[in-house]
Amino acid sequence: MYEDDTGINIKFLFAKNLRRLRNDMNMSQLDLAAITGLSHNYINDIEHEKKWPSYKTIAILSKALKTEPHQFLLAETKWNIKDADLFKEELSDSIALIVKEHCDRYIINNELNKN
Repeated sequence: MYEDDTGINIKFLFAKNLRRLRNDMNMSQLDLAAITGLSHNYINDIEHEKKWPSYKTIAILSKALKTEPHQFLLAETKWNIKDADLFKEELSDSIALIVKEHCDRYIINNELNKN
């Protein structure tokens, strides 16, 4: 399980947000598979938390869904405390920065390998 010491299940968050972003674009899993070149079964496995995507796959999904990679990891909070929004923002920013750095490295490495 991809859970840190805060108890956040990253795999669940990614799966939930992938499904939401895909649905927001009115795409089926088959539509997304056709656009990305990924298999329908693989997309289904990610959405059901059976598989974890690589950084390359996250970049491909981001491009297809016209979003930034960190959007897959944004958490919803349902806390009734004053600092919930601040915590959510700080956590989302931290996760987003990590994912962005890894995706940027992947893109740079890809560009370097082309030359």
